[in-house]
Amino acid sequence: MIPESDVTFAGSFLDRADHLRRDEADIARRLADPANRVLPFWRGKALFDLTDDGPRLAWLSATDPLVRDCPEPPLFMGIDDHGLSHFAIDVSHIAPPDEAPAEFVDRQTLDLSESRKFIDLRAIMGDIAHLDAGIAAAAKGIFEWRQSHRFCANCGNPVQVVYAGWRCDCPACGRQHFPRTDPVVIMLVLDGDRVLLGRQSIWPEKMYSLLAGFMEPGETIEQAVRREVFEETGVRVGEVRYLTSQPWPFPGSLMIGCVGWAETRDIVIDPHELEDAIWIDKAEIAEALEGRHDRIAPARKGAVAQIMLKAWVEGLAPGAD
Repeated sequence: MIPESDVTFAGSFLDRADHLRRDEADIARRLADPANRVLPFWRGKALFDLTDDGPRLAWLSATDPLVRDCPEPPLFMGIDDHGLSHFAIDVSHIAPPDEAPAEFVDRQTLDLSESRKFIDLRAIMGDIAHLDAGIAAAAKGIFEWRQSHRFCANCGNPVQVVYAGWRCDCPACGRQHFPRTDPVVIMLVLDGDRVLLGRQSIWPEKMYSLLAGFMEPGETIEQAVRREVFEETGVRVGEVRYLTSQPWPFPGSLMIGCVGWAETRDIVIDPHELEDAIWIDKAEIAEALEGRHDRIAPARKGAVAQIMLKAWVEGLAPGAD
């Protein structure tokens, strides 16, 4: 398997301290302590300090005016090794920008200074410090979930944020709502020294990546891998093994990385799913990862697809020999 330390969004320097979430008075006391820290988010983007060593999460004092005046409930993220409490908060109410067409990477931002900016995690995920990235991913996932679950799915009434930000309760019918994570399989499909790559029409020019798709109810991981590959390319997959996983906060998925061995080779593309699909040999993947391939750009740095391809090329994943 691929080490967690190699996977973006898989790290954190905080103990989530779930047992503290139920004590509202204690959470309020921690928020009143200026020594404790809060990470602001704006329109799904975390606040970063742009340092010489790369972007680092910009933690504010819990009593900073930006935090204190925010109308949205805070999210308790956990405790660090020094006993300091860390929170996140959604400040999207400030300075809303003009609406712009959606892009592969959302480049709209709000600058607090020349060196402190709200930045889309997807745009810099390959440069974020490993232990920062997991914290940012968790907070972004919760805020995305809150935004799309403001009403009770059982009775339709507005819900209330409780449990230090990690649950929503319906005061009308009593139903409790918890954050959801959607499982997605992503596959290193191999035929000897070749790997199967696909491309969607909305992706940046020349970008190819591993095939991926959402799991369906009642499926095993292995069944989902075989179904998705066959649906998108017509290729049959036999044996499947687990490789790694990656929290993927766009908006709230868990990428389950697997390696599968092809039993057939002919490609028949589903045009509703892919623009193109190709078999590429290991030498060409190595060139693409180094930016030297003339027609293929691999998934961006930090994405689990690139991590899996790199492990395969370097002999660190099953099927590498």
